[in-house]
Amino acid sequence: MALKTFSNCRIATMEPGIGPYGLIPDGALVADGEVIAWVGAQSALPSACRHAPTIDLDGATVTPALIDCHTHLIFGGNRAQEFELRLQGASYEAIARQGGGIASTMRATRIVTEDDLVGSALPRLDALLGEGAAVVEVKSGYGLSIADELKMLRAARRLTEERPVHIVTSWLAAHAVPPEYQGMPDTYIDEVAVRGLTAAHAEGLVDAVDGYCESIAFTPAQIARIFEAADELGLPKKLHAEQLTNLGGAKLAASFHALSADHLEHLDMEGVTAMAQSGTVAVLLPGAYYTLRQSQRPPVQALRAAGVLMAVATDANPGSSPLFSLLLAMNMACTLFGLTAEEALIGTTAAAARALGLHHRYGTLSVGKRADLAVWDIAHPCELAYRLGLSPLSMRVIGGTVC
Repeated sequence: MALKTFSNCRIATMEPGIGPYGLIPDGALVADGEVIAWVGAQSALPSACRHAPTIDLDGATVTPALIDCHTHLIFGGNRAQEFELRLQGASYEAIARQGGGIASTMRATRIVTEDDLVGSALPRLDALLGEGAAVVEVKSGYGLSIADELKMLRAARRLTEERPVHIVTSWLAAHAVPPEYQGMPDTYIDEVAVRGLTAAHAEGLVDAVDGYCESIAFTPAQIARIFEAADELGLPKKLHAEQLTNLGGAKLAASFHALSADHLEHLDMEGVTAMAQSGTVAVLLPGAYYTLRQSQRPPVQALRAAGVLMAVATDANPGSSPLFSLLLAMNMACTLFGLTAEEALIGTTAAAARALGLHHRYGTLSVGKRADLAVWDIAHPCELAYRLGLSPLSMRVIGGTVC
């Protein structure tokens, strides 16, 4: 055994059923290689572990390493000029219909190399890692051709060669209709979204399938065709749903037992009920709500009452959510959407893991799960959703190894 003990710390296991935050006030955790072998009160440390190499954490607070379960981290260019247009009163929809928005990033992404995409993404990734992240989901969706979508996913996979992080990739070719397919969305679904998905799967580049179900993107019927292709390949599904309008995307996602439905500002009770019945996670994205200055919030109380698990993510992207801070996303989820500080931390740990289908390995500090820890210089885990602009991270432990 390669045991290592982390001692003299306050441990927020995020395990349900043992009080708020699953908190162990005077705790210790033992890693056996990359997995957690034991966690509990320091006074109960097993005798077999007492002679293992020990890292004294000097009273710090330990949580599961954070998970950002919804990002668009790989892209070319930026959309700062569109930010100025929105400040002058232009809507996100109007900018998109005039060739801006996703189409603007598509043009910038198509002209750069895979190496360029990796290089530009690393500072954004480092910002997330600097706030304790160990798992980051990355979507395609800015290439909008098979070759460029594959280029994005190859770049995303390469991030793990550069940094100690687990990257989950999502195929999001159904993000927008590119100019060459204007007026032919169904043809685009067949020729690019579905055909490209098969190619991405064959190359081992895709972990899940996503889509944008919205009035400026794709209809539920079009998304259903992509989900059917995902089912044939045995791939899990996610969906951008009910962000700007209510097209019934969340209900569609639930009917396919999708891992998550994301955004959800215009979600209705029928969608809430469907998600509760299917176990589909609600991924809240307050960065987009804030940046687009939306006024209708996701129905958090209805989701809570129905028992729908709520995750929180950055939606890191160049246009609608240029946010690369999970801690700020947690704060926004509390101040803008009404989550509690504990719900926000659940949202970036246990719930985020479930939104990626990784809850058997990540998200709580439990025996048998990955020894991925975030060590914080704070007195209580509620502080993580409290501060603005200051990361109290003192150590990130990935697979039992201090990074």
